[in-house]
Amino acid sequence: MPAPIVIKISGHELDDAAYLTTFAAAVAALSAPAIIVHGGGKEISALQTQMGITPQYIDGIRVTDAESLRLVEMVLCGTVNKRLVRTLIHAGVDALGMCGADRGLVRAQPMMIGGADLGCTGVVEQVRADVLLDLLDQNVTPVLAPICLGREHNFNVNADHVAGAVAAALDAQRLVFLSNVPGVLHDGNVQPRLSAEAAEEMIASGVIFGGMIHKVRTALEALRGGVREAVITDLDGLRAQTGTVFAG
Repeated sequence: MPAPIVIKISGHELDDAAYLTTFAAAVAALSAPAIIVHGGGKEISALQTQMGITPQYIDGIRVTDAESLRLVEMVLCGTVNKRLVRTLIHAGVDALGMCGADRGLVRAQPMMIGGADLGCTGVVEQVRADVLLDLLDQNVTPVLAPICLGREHNFNVNADHVAGAVAAALDAQRLVFLSNVPGVLHDGNVQPRLSAEAAEEMIASGVIFGGMIHKVRTALEALRGGVREAVITDLDGLRAQTGTVFAG
């Protein structure tokens, strides 16, 4: 079996049926086995607001109190995960929806930022690679919600971080961050490959700016976590295996 690809799809597009259909077709056409990790922040915030809870963040990371954790689990493990699984199956992908708590797949511990307690927001502690490899051997595509196993309660973990930890644990051939742009652009052209040093220089000079800074920093963090290479691309790039590749 070839080394797998880990694909992180953000929550911004996960309520768009046309986007999901196109994404599922792209996954079905891949030549390598895939593991999909998804977010769902937009729908979590919408449900929190509907329930009278104001979303709270520290340094861009969601603070998850006990009441919010119940909503987060409902959205991520229920609504979003099953919508994505349904779309993949209809595209011919043998998809299995899971979260990090299932079989102790991803264990987490509390996250602290500058001494601040983020409640039920966590960081990855351990990944059971054997569970995922067994599924891939059966040609099953795991679809992971980033709710991870804790001792007293589960943890809500940033989907980017879960994807990076999974990719590192499986020695995946690449970690793909799906975006709405084909990669890092310079003078209108996609940069096919960037080292960590070159990427930081482009951020410092303003070539990489705005929302792309977060995307690039996330890719670089994955490299530091042990991922072989990380890619920022869009759906067309996923099919064509193009985009901006980051390597150490």
